[in-house]
Amino acid sequence: MNKGEFVDELSEKTGFTKKDSKKALDSMLEIITGALEEGDYVMFTGFGKFEPRARKATTRLNPRTGDEIEVPAKVVPKFKAGKTLKETVQENLEAVETDDGLEIEKK
Repeated sequence: MNKGEFVDELSEKTGFTKKDSKKALDSMLEIITGALEEGDYVMFTGFGKFEPRARKATTRLNPRTGDEIEVPAKVVPKFKAGKTLKETVQENLEAVETDDGLEIEKK
């Protein structure tokens, strides 16, 4: 589902116009982004937690040249799924092994 499809579904579920639904979604994303920019977290109980996480500096190999590259320490956004979201996904979907690897199917 992309952003446009999400806005369409939000509009259907809330009865808002598509314009208002897009504005609400954009506002929510701005609030979450703003909190992360400030070093804060946003938690929706049962759904999950958005938070900034620090990563250590590391040394990696360039796959083209084989040379070592120094990757500096950085802060990245992290999402950790909540218990209710995890349970809902696990109850409704299953991983199935195929010749091409793993696929996700509805139960």
